[in-house]
Amino acid sequence: MNELEITDATVADAAALVAIYTPYVLNTAITFEYEVPTVEEFARRIADITREYPYLVARIGGKVCGYCYAHAFNRRAAYHWAVETSIYVATDERGHHVGRALYEAMQQRLSRQGILNMYACITWKDADDEYVTHASPAFHARLGFKKVAHFHKCGYKFGRWYDVIWMEKFIGRHQG
Repeated sequence: MNELEITDATVADAAALVAIYTPYVLNTAITFEYEVPTVEEFARRIADITREYPYLVARIGGKVCGYCYAHAFNRRAAYHWAVETSIYVATDERGHHVGRALYEAMQQRLSRQGILNMYACITWKDADDEYVTHASPAFHARLGFKKVAHFHKCGYKFGRWYDVIWMEKFIGRHQG
């Protein structure tokens, strides 16, 4: 059996990450992007994020099967200890602990970097529909995230309005 490997993303991974992200853009409201980014745009995003924050890739047998990254929650100095995280797993690997492994590695990296708060912005609908389910909030809750905010009708995709919730996890001790 092939072992799961977590590594740093590079711009060379951009095409594989776009392949994972494409079904989320085209078939879900998990992301509010309407159009699939180009490989060049994805490479630019990876390069921008990795200047300051971790961008991780999961591989099984050398094949990319998921990724996650962190970026500034807010650019103002007082927010320096908080990040927003995003995660995407290949549809055929969901439910196989790839997401958990990515987030555990991300949390370790962020902790070493001095980050104290991880946030996740998650699409929400009171009842599941064909474009979004409660899988992501449940996944984050299993990893220790707590819901801290709910914004109503703030994203519009597929001809309907979606809410977003914010979930938070403290990964370090707040002093002072």
